[in-house]
Amino acid sequence: MPIYTKGDVTIHYEETGSGFPLLVTPGGGLNSLVSNWPNQVFNAMEEFKNDFRCITMDQRNAKGGESSGPIQVDDPWGAFADDQLGLMDHLGIREFFFMGYCIGGPFALKLMERAPERVVAGVLCQP
Repeated sequence: MPIYTKGDVTIHYEETGSGFPLLVTPGGGLNSLVSNWPNQVFNAMEEFKNDFRCITMDQRNAKGGESSGPIQVDDPWGAFADDQLGLMDHLGIREFFFMGYCIGGPFALKLMERAPERVVAGVLCQP
């Protein structure tokens, strides 16, 4: 299982496929996990792997997940955006598509606010 670490933060992620990068966030509320994909309306990691480099991750501190670290009380959504951007940096990815289910809607909006030059397009599924 691949792990990205920055300071006190550890992020579990997975990737599959090749092509333009697509960061996808499964639903699950504040417990968005890689292991949630089989329970989604469709598994974006499987569905898009022939066309994109699909990347997904456990949300920091999600129950049952392998990502952890302190979250700033004054900007929790910013902390999650930092995790996503940090992972993209770790993987050497400058620009990418983002697709988020459920809680992925707020993730997408904060991510596009924080780094509009990097998020080429954002898709909100079941917001």
